[in-house]
Amino acid sequence: MKVYLQTLGCKLNESELESWARDFTARGDEIVNDPRAADTIVLNTCTVTAQAARKSRNLSRHLARENANAQIVLTGCYAAMSPEQARNLPNVALVVPNADKDALVNLTRERLGDFPYTQHFADAEKMPGKEMGLRTRAFVKIEDGCNMSCTYCIIPLARGRARSRSQNEIVDQIKSLVDAGYQEVILTGVQISDYRLEERENGSGRLRGLCDLVGAILRETNLPRLRLTSIAPWDLDTELLDMFSDARLCRHLHLSLQSGSTTVLRRMRRPYTAEQFADAVEMARAAIPDVAITTDVIVGFPGEADVEFQESIEFVERMNFARVHVFPYSAREGTIAAKFPLHVSDFVRDARTKAMQRVADASQQKFAQQNIGRTFNVLYEEQTSDAGIFCGYTDNYIRVVTRSRENLSNQIVPTRLAECVDDGVRGTISNL
Repeated sequence: MKVYLQTLGCKLNESELESWARDFTARGDEIVNDPRAADTIVLNTCTVTAQAARKSRNLSRHLARENANAQIVLTGCYAAMSPEQARNLPNVALVVPNADKDALVNLTRERLGDFPYTQHFADAEKMPGKEMGLRTRAFVKIEDGCNMSCTYCIIPLARGRARSRSQNEIVDQIKSLVDAGYQEVILTGVQISDYRLEERENGSGRLRGLCDLVGAILRETNLPRLRLTSIAPWDLDTELLDMFSDARLCRHLHLSLQSGSTTVLRRMRRPYTAEQFADAVEMARAAIPDVAITTDVIVGFPGEADVEFQESIEFVERMNFARVHVFPYSAREGTIAAKFPLHVSDFVRDARTKAMQRVADASQQKFAQQNIGRTFNVLYEEQTSDAGIFCGYTDNYIRVVTRSRENLSNQIVPTRLAECVDDGVRGTISNL
């Protein structure tokens, strides 16, 4: 089959897409970059907000118009929450629930491509695909699902309870990615600090956590860079922070804040106060020099009073985050918060979103500015549309652009950070 892959939403969705690309290729199929050239289109959908669900439907319809002869496979959180609606979209031939995502390629080939389900060409999880071009960074899913009950979030319903992959399977996959030339692996999941796996050793059970997994990856692979995502603030401890003494573990922690107001956090059912979050950030900065702390913030949550928004914006200013993802609250049917009274008006929510985004932009620029004049190792990922201009990231998540006569793609190069530019800094390489 000729297969076109598309995704919406989170890094976890992107991780799944990369896995399917390797899986299809391992079984002899071709990944194409244009939906009009495909026999089969796979769309990994999102439903974290009502707007995301609408985007998923609209994209599916758009792909059907682009290629009326292709069969569409829908999966992901929108397809899981609204399967009947998904099935009735144009050209949809198969809806794969989140629980069956690991079997998506086999199900697609069996039901749409006239290939037997039992056919095996290779262990696709271990087979890094160059079918999507040379890649510098690979997403590896280590867990899925969530045991939380945050009032605004539909993910526990869409993805189910937290469950973790085998440590040995993850390590083997990363070894294969290293062999294929990948320089960085990003561990992804709904919340990777939820990684818990009981494995039998010598007849007795042993509970492995995220630190066990990170330690095994650093010991057993030659991976140049390992990056973490989505650490719960309450899971941050000295054992995890001590692991950053290994320079291969990128100095970057994503700790989801959601609000800088403790009273809003209570209504969200987040199990910490604003000051407890601040303590976690302080602990991380004390343990990891130059660490980038990134976060998510929701603006306009139901009942958010002026004083609560002011608390939140002042807290974000005080934290000096390296990057802040600002989300205007969007009511999602099926969540507790959707039934809360006192929803913030669109006008007020939009104004608050713009105000928070200004603080986020200033915070990102301040973090970059304080590193100007210093030299960092930068993993260059790609050449931009301008010839000779390459972009990449420092291990502490500063975006760097530089000019070079040599091809820097997929190389880690010491680079001096010269000046701030839009969304990052301009770097110089003395020996090129």
